[in-house]
Amino acid sequence: MIESHELTKYYEDFLAVDSATLNVPAGSVLALLGPNGAGKTTTVRMLTSILAPTSGSARIAGYDIIKQPAQVRASVGVLTEQHGLYERMRAVEYLDFFGRVYKLDANERKKRSLDLMERFGLTFALRKTLGEYSKGMKQKLALVRAMLHNPPVLLLDEPTSAMDPQSAKLVRDAIIELQRDKRTFLITTHNLAEAQELADQIAIIRHGQIIEQGSLADLSRRIVGDPIMELHTREKLNGAAATIRELVTVEESGDHWLRYRVADPNLTNPIVLRRLIDSGVEVVSLAPMSQNLEQIYLQVVEDDEAKGRKDEHLR
Repeated sequence: MIESHELTKYYEDFLAVDSATLNVPAGSVLALLGPNGAGKTTTVRMLTSILAPTSGSARIAGYDIIKQPAQVRASVGVLTEQHGLYERMRAVEYLDFFGRVYKLDANERKKRSLDLMERFGLTFALRKTLGEYSKGMKQKLALVRAMLHNPPVLLLDEPTSAMDPQSAKLVRDAIIELQRDKRTFLITTHNLAEAQELADQIAIIRHGQIIEQGSLADLSRRIVGDPIMELHTREKLNGAAATIRELVTVEESGDHWLRYRVADPNLTNPIVLRRLIDSGVEVVSLAPMSQNLEQIYLQVVEDDEAKGRKDEHLR
């Protein structure tokens, strides 16, 4: 649903995005992460046919961003950092205006507007002017506008910024629900916990280049190594620990617990459990330690900085 090949954008002699290649299947969520000024917004603008690339290509829902810009814009819902709300308008007339832009008939405009306003808890503010809305309410209304024409692809720039925790959860739940209906998302966010919860794929962009890309599990294995399992037992491990060390790399251990790194948990964990049972040790729990996107992100950025310093030194 979202695919780009070496998408590149220059502003005069400044390289804003350098050869960005993405492939996002239908019904999945890609989180595009990176510091301010990394090229996230420029990438989104090119993918929505708002900004023409200098070189490279991209297709959204099968439409070419250069040759078929009208079809691309009709296929995407966009939440930008600057909402562009008309603050003297009320929500009903504001959404009706955009429904007309999207060529929805009167009944559909009204139904979609009211349904979405209800979903995001905004029906109490239907008659208020948008200037009376809080920052979080404005963010939710901008998201309603992006979803109004029921697009198959949504590109959301910081979708939960300025929201209280309850409102942010409403938005995350809506994204998960829409994903089940095969909606496809590209989300830019600085909230790494949110990205970890929502995203099927992660792409990290820095200085205009995508420096890492993949699922959280793939990135975790590539950046921080094989997964770590945590084992807790009812009895003391004693000699059973030595048996486990024959199978895996033990990182830390205590009388009733240990953590070990393993290349293939599906293959190795059942063997570990059988060995423990044969040794008369009852297992209380065996589970992977949670993968932390923040740790992975910081390591990727640190490695890229070190590479940049090395390249600079060689020059």
